[in-house]
Amino acid sequence: MPTRDATALSVSDLNRRARQALEQDLGEVWVEGELSGVSRPASGHVYFTLKDERAQLRCALFRTRARFVAAPLRDGDRVKVRGRVSLFEPRGDYQLIAEAVQAAGEGELLAAFERLKARLDAEGVFANARALPCPPRHLLVLTSPTGAAIRDVLAVLGARWPLVRVTLIPVPVQGREAAPAMIAALGLLNRQSALDPGRDAILVTRGGGSLEDLWAFNDEHLARAILHSRLPVMSAVGHEVDVTLADFAADRRAPTPSAAAEQLVPDRRELLQRLRDLERRLARAQRARLDTEAQRLDHLRARLRHPGEVLAFRRRQLEQLDGRLQRAMAARLATERRHQDRLARRLARRAPGQRLVEAEARLARARQRLQQAMPRELTRHRERLAAVSRELQAVSPLAVLGRGYAILENDAGRVVRRAADTRPGERLAARLGEGRLALEVLPDGDAAD
Repeated sequence: MPTRDATALSVSDLNRRARQALEQDLGEVWVEGELSGVSRPASGHVYFTLKDERAQLRCALFRTRARFVAAPLRDGDRVKVRGRVSLFEPRGDYQLIAEAVQAAGEGELLAAFERLKARLDAEGVFANARALPCPPRHLLVLTSPTGAAIRDVLAVLGARWPLVRVTLIPVPVQGREAAPAMIAALGLLNRQSALDPGRDAILVTRGGGSLEDLWAFNDEHLARAILHSRLPVMSAVGHEVDVTLADFAADRRAPTPSAAAEQLVPDRRELLQRLRDLERRLARAQRARLDTEAQRLDHLRARLRHPGEVLAFRRRQLEQLDGRLQRAMAARLATERRHQDRLARRLARRAPGQRLVEAEARLARARQRLQQAMPRELTRHRERLAAVSRELQAVSPLAVLGRGYAILENDAGRVVRRAADTRPGERLAARLGEGRLALEVLPDGDAAD
């Protein structure tokens, strides 16, 4: 039994000490289990129970973190929950205050990121591809004023191109206020760019962090604000392995803040070296050009003569050309006269009257030859025809018939060669040397009609 003066704790004191002990000893943990009893009151918080085969744990996912869970939480889903173990003092309930919920085997934030990325890509939010000025005259940097990103950017810009003007636009780069602040800053900068044309590029940047830390740069409205920015935007969020929707929506992406500064401005040392090389090339080209022109001037000076000499030379050339022209004209006239004489003689020989006389003589001779040749040809053809007629008569069957023979034919026109080929009463035709006879076959012993 306790003594009378023993100090008793109140229920609230005990619950507070238990909450503090749980939070200090366990800290942040990952717990995997099955969802059960998921409820969503009007406050926006999400309450559920995480259980396995032997135990269960009550969990609370407050509204500020619930908006990062894109997929709905459903009873029976197996998830991994990151949070801190605590105790709800008014009821003494032991619970897990959830910070993030992932599908078991796949990060829920990453799944939400991929779904939102696919939808924005289909809408054309990632179609920006404008060229950024290099170097920009006035660079506007949206980032945290206390982060390492602005220090890296300023250090690289100062080393590579100190002439660039940089204006820091301080905005939160983590948490629920980050995306609205950056959207508002982008809108303000675009409105002010009409009044200050010297502003020509925007850099949105921050250092590395977890997926939850960088989640503000995956905000859909921030991606659309970058798309509609009149000023070209470069995004450099996190490390090389980190990729956000702001990177896809920007006109250009850099893997780190330092790399962004290197892409935005040239290296003055490289430019100075290139300028020195060009200066040396220009000096060599200038000397070579001067030498060439000096030689050309000497050549032209050597060719230059007094105008009187040139006129005298041209006068002599003119006289020579005139003499050549006169001689060429005389020779051409003589040639044409000889050619005309030859044509006249040929024409005289081929006068139409003379050709008619010659043609008439040739025609008379041809007529005389024709008249002499026709009787001879007729006589020759008659003799040949008589010889052919005699040969034909010698082999003709009609000659045989003329000697008293006859050819018998039946009704079908076939020649009858044997008596056996006929029958009594059959009518035959007899072809004689002159004319034909109609006959009838009689039986043996009968006399013919």
